[in-house]
Amino acid sequence: MHPSPRRWLVLAIGMIAMTSGCAFQFGLAYLIPALRADGLSLATAGLLAAAPTAGLLTTLIAWGAAADRWGERLVLSAGLAASGAILLVATRVQDPVRLGVCFLLAGAAGAAVHASSGRLIMGWFRAGERGLAMGLRQTAQPAGVAVAAVALPALSASGPAPAIGLLAALSLASSVLVAVLIRDPARTTTGDNARTDSPYRTPVLWRVHAASALLIVPQFTVAMFALVFLVDQHHFTATAAGRVLAAGQVGGAVARLAAGWWSDRTGSRLRPMRTVALAIVAVVALLAATAPTGISVAVLLAAAVLTVSPNGLAFTAVAEYAGQAWAGRALGIQNTAQNVVGTATPPTIGAVIGAIGYGPAFATILIFPLLAAAIIPVEPRPGRRQPESPGTPAVSRA
Repeated sequence: MHPSPRRWLVLAIGMIAMTSGCAFQFGLAYLIPALRADGLSLATAGLLAAAPTAGLLTTLIAWGAAADRWGERLVLSAGLAASGAILLVATRVQDPVRLGVCFLLAGAAGAAVHASSGRLIMGWFRAGERGLAMGLRQTAQPAGVAVAAVALPALSASGPAPAIGLLAALSLASSVLVAVLIRDPARTTTGDNARTDSPYRTPVLWRVHAASALLIVPQFTVAMFALVFLVDQHHFTATAAGRVLAAGQVGGAVARLAAGWWSDRTGSRLRPMRTVALAIVAVVALLAATAPTGISVAVLLAAAVLTVSPNGLAFTAVAEYAGQAWAGRALGIQNTAQNVVGTATPPTIGAVIGAIGYGPAFATILIFPLLAAAIIPVEPRPGRRQPESPGTPAVSRA
């Protein structure tokens, strides 16, 4: 293991890289008002906002395999550089179809941040620290969305190009930081961290992948439509709504940290994940019931916090169970499963909202976290602390 301060530098740079990637990949919902001002329907604007997620699907496993073979530094820097360059081209594009193609390609390039940065944590941190470290790493996603929530509505007041330019600059700057400051961890030769056999011979990873994908539906529903919900239902301006939702993203980041710390203390990743899934059921039900009323603003913020909180738990469980030699591919499969669902969610839920309204649409997604809670595998011996040695996580007992 690596007790030196370098591991925290590696984690910090990985978080910056992921924040930059997520600001684009999951923050385009905050361009929806500007896209609608150009005459696009909510469903079409939602499709454009989901284009980067569709791009992720085409390359996640390939980026993961590349990270397993050549290391995270090369993969992260190359992916971010390519994504930033494509976004620079997108600033000059006005046709919706061509803009969608640019978003798709940039998402495919930026998928590197999801398939590789989790492997850094596996290599640089001990088992009893990984929950918190992965929670920190996962705070980059709500942090990226918070950056988008604050910056994109204001920058897109006169059109989307300035906002897209900011996203391009973030990706390019992060690419340079990764190339200069990231160092790949040494390969371990003992324990499950060094396993070379396939971890997919048992159903554990398949069940974690499936549960995580189901939990994406409420997460993406809230993330993609919170802004327009506040604008349409409560008459917020886009800028004011973005600032409110940025606070929710900060809360989501804190929730991921808390979930990771909780899993380190209990020695379990999946029991906390099941508990959070049930909490998501409760908050989404409350949001559906209160949608027409003023209290729904507070409930929406609570939903924004809870729906993002289990991601770090799932990623840590997947990486630990797969081992270092398989972590890139396993995390690629994990992200692919999530983003298949994430790609379909915005246009589908946009159409449902248009047909039956916000409250009933929120009610329709309750089944997804319920199913997730039912299929999450849970260790048979709760309360036992996770071992300190690498490669023997509690999830291996599931």
